[in-house]
Amino acid sequence: MTVDDVKQLCEDAKSAPFSFVCVPPYYVSDAIAALSGTTIKVTTVIGFPFGYAPTVAKVEEIKRAIDEGAKEFDVVINLSAVKSGRWDFVKTDMDRVLMACHLRSRKVKFTLETGALTNEEIRKLCDICNDIKPDFVNTSTGYNGEGATVIAVTLLRSLLNPSIKIKASGDITTAAFAKTLIDAGANRIGTTSSLEIVK
Repeated sequence: MTVDDVKQLCEDAKSAPFSFVCVPPYYVSDAIAALSGTTIKVTTVIGFPFGYAPTVAKVEEIKRAIDEGAKEFDVVINLSAVKSGRWDFVKTDMDRVLMACHLRSRKVKFTLETGALTNEEIRKLCDICNDIKPDFVNTSTGYNGEGATVIAVTLLRSLLNPSIKIKASGDITTAAFAKTLIDAGANRIGTTSSLEIVK
């Protein structure tokens, strides 16, 4: 992605208009400038795409992006810690980044990467989320294996507290599939096919 790509993304977002654009941390300030005068907000990713950066690095990424104007954060859980069964670390990592966002009145979406997890791992992560209460749980990055599925969204909705919203993302390219995911319980759709879906 180049800065020209970011500017085009923002122009595309204005045409619908959409609620958010999602850009890498490096481009938050560029997106903020491109969206000046609109109601469209900027979200960015943290710990992308495997979530295995040190917790302190994630917190610093969040602080900088907040200072630059980001309103929401898609934070990838530490997949390495999950697969190692280090659940205390997983919870502490999630709780610290959640606090960094909520102390500055920013929203958090924890990206689980459901396609890389067992149902038991998903259940344990949902238990953590029900305890610490993020704003959203996100199905996937769209970069690591399977993207959003109706099965994953339905499972998340059955396990999560109703107050926690669900974002479905990854491999969503048609309006029909987006609607099916919404019907299954998704509250937000993350996709690079936004214009095509709206049309």
